[in-house]
This record gives sequence, structure tokens and C-alpha cells, in this order.
Amino acid sequence: MSGSTRTIKVDYLARVEGEGALYVKIRDDRVVDVKLKIFEPPRFFEAFLRGRHCTEAPDITARICGICPVAYQMSSVHAIEDALGVRVEGQLRELRRLLYCGEWIESHALHVYMLHAPDFLGYEDAIRMAKEHGPVVQRGLELKKIGNQIVTLVGGREIHPINVRVGGFYRVPTRQEMRGLAQALRAARDLALQTVTWVSGFTFPEFEQEYEFVALRHPAEYPFNEGRLVSSAGLDMAVQDYETRFTEEHVAHSNALHSKLAGRDAYFVGPLARYNLSFDRLSPVAREAAASAGLGRKCLNPFKSIIVRAVELVYACDEALRIAENYEPPELPSVNVAFRAGTGHGCTEAPRGILYHRYRLDDAGTIVEAKIVPPTSQNQRQIEEDLRRFVQNYVSLPKEEMTWKCEQAVRNYDPCISCATHFLKLELDRS
Repeated sequence: MSGSTRTIKVDYLARVEGEGALYVKIRDDRVVDVKLKIFEPPRFFEAFLRGRHCTEAPDITARICGICPVAYQMSSVHAIEDALGVRVEGQLRELRRLLYCGEWIESHALHVYMLHAPDFLGYEDAIRMAKEHGPVVQRGLELKKIGNQIVTLVGGREIHPINVRVGGFYRVPTRQEMRGLAQALRAARDLALQTVTWVSGFTFPEFEQEYEFVALRHPAEYPFNEGRLVSSAGLDMAVQDYETRFTEEHVAHSNALHSKLAGRDAYFVGPLARYNLSFDRLSPVAREAAASAGLGRKCLNPFKSIIVRAVELVYACDEALRIAENYEPPELPSVNVAFRAGTGHGCTEAPRGILYHRYRLDDAGTIVEAKIVPPTSQNQRQIEEDLRRFVQNYVSLPKEEMTWKCEQAVRNYDPCISCATHFLKLELDRS
């Protein structure tokens, strides 16, 4: 009706890590405003790091998130090693890659089975879904268990691992430990392949969009720890140049900063970005799984990100198995480190996308300045833009149905709100 305004408020978004709110204003059946609000108070980790010795940073930053602590450790340790001129190679580098595989497996399994699949199957949560899909949920739990097993073995414990140090590790696994892990990973790869088949049968909204995808790209590997920052719009730069092209700004409706590309605007990080920019770096079994699911070399529908995560599950299991089967314990668990003044940059691929760290050290290796940019804060702007376009297709729906649609759209990104600073409160304004 002419001149009418409708406002939708979603108080809490379920099945994401954290708390936040969503405000949608509709006037005359047209979406005129969308605000993704993150209202968790900042936790000041960057401030905590100042005045601490750089060797403490990997353990401190691992506490930022209980879902992706490895990502924070890896970006942290790479940035510090960059400042100190340290290179970790050979089996130590492979072990770090294995540790990252473990985190991807447990995080992707959690998201696919427990957080996102209920949307497609019409359940309020995974508990209700398990009543009718018990074996499926059990499969997801088995996958997550194997991911946790990797993190425990290489990282020292399941949550907030403690075995990573500047220059390598405090302890490295034995051959026998790796043989046991390899056996579990063969089973995990089969479960991951079953996951791809399962999620590819879901019904997806038609919502292909043109995005500027941003991810690391490595000349020989699907990206975890290293690579250049590239985008689907031609960006190609060293990690050390991150702050020359990526900026952050405060918006009034959110405690978390919004990231954007200088001279452009929103961009998209995470599994969909990695897949579109590095499809050719997936292992053969992962590429075959993608083809069997009906995915091509490109995927532009964010709702199909659940399939892409399942493909990455296959890849992570396959890559972890490769590392475990070829493992030879290094002579020493770490390389020598000499402390000096300098600035270091690190960027790795967390399950949800690129995670950037920068540290400035003094002569003794004490942290003078720290900067951390999580993937969720980088995706915030794009989430709002997606919601603006998506909600426009459903403006006539009742608030309850609209809330469900909005929540599902946000969960495409698997936001870890508590990393960015928690999440949903939908506020729908039609008045």
C-alpha cells in the first residue's frame, strides 16, 4: 500500500557463533535500509598484546575464538616470523598445514551439519533434525571428532591449542601417532564424500550474484598458510601490502568495524572465494566431488556455499591424509629464532576466510603494536548487500517467515561474530 513503511527486527540469530541483530526497513514494498548490528563489547585483544613478548602471541590470540583458534595462531606466528626473518619449511611446514586441515574439518563439519543443514531441511535446530536424521547427524559428529583429533595431536589440545611456537612446535608427533591418524583420515574422507552427496540434494534459492571474491592464492597448493592476496576483479598483491588496499571503518549501528577495498566497496571472503579463485588447486578427489555435486569451476550462489564447504571437507581430509602418510619426524621441533626490531605481516585462510595480523616489535621482540582483522568483519558489508537484494524478493512475507529467510541468508557466511568483536535480532520496519 502506498506510503507504508514496514520494519523487521530479529532479536537473536540462532546457529551462529555470537550475538547480533538485523534491522530491515521496507517502504512501499521496497527495501530501503539494511543494518547488520554486532553489539558484543570489544575484547581488546590488540591492546592485550602490546607490551607482551612476541613468543606469547600465538597462545594469546588462540583465545580469540574457540571455533578457529588455529587460524589465529597461524596468522599470528606467520606475522611474527615475517618480522624476525624466520622461515619454517619441510616437515614443520607440513605439520602446520596438517593442523589447519584439522581446524577446517571440525569447523566445516560443525557448520554444515549443526548450523546450516537444518535451514534446508526445515528444522529449527540440529537437535530436532537428529530425531529424524540420526545417522546423518552422527556422521557429522564423527567428522568433527576426527578434526579435533588432528588438532589435539599436532596442537596439543582440542580447544585453544598450546603446541605452536614461533619457529615451529614444542613437540612433534611420532610416526606411530601419524599412522593411527592416517587410518582415521581414510574413513573421514569417505564421510566427507558422503557429505557432498547429501548437501547437493538440498533445494537452493536462485540467487546468483557478481561478487569481488578475495582469497589467498598459492602457486602449487589450495591455500591455507601462504600465498598472495588475489581477487576476482584483478587484485594481486603481497600480504605485506594488505593495508594499502584494505581499509576499516566504524559504522554507527555496529561495534565491529566494516572492511572495504580502497576505491571499491564490499568484498567476499571464505570458502566460496577460495573455491572460485583456486578451484584448480583442489586435489583430484575434491574436484571430482564438486563435479558430482553439480558445481562447475565457478559458484556464484551463496546458498550453495554449504556444498563448497563440503567439498573443502573432502579436500582437507585428503590433504591431511597425504601429509600423515608421508610424514617423517623432523630432527628438531623448531628452528632457531633471534629477536630483533621489525614489522611483520601474516595472512592465512581461516575456515571463514582471510585472517590478517600485523605486529611491530622492538629490539627485544616485545610487541609495540598489533592489528588483527578477522574474516567476519571483512564480510559484514557484503552480508548487508546480499540481504538487501535477497529480502527484496520476499517483502510480502509475514515477519516470522521473513526472519527465517534472513537468518538463512546470514548463515551462508557462517559468521563468527564473537571473533569480530556476538549475533540475531531482526528489526523489520514497515511503519
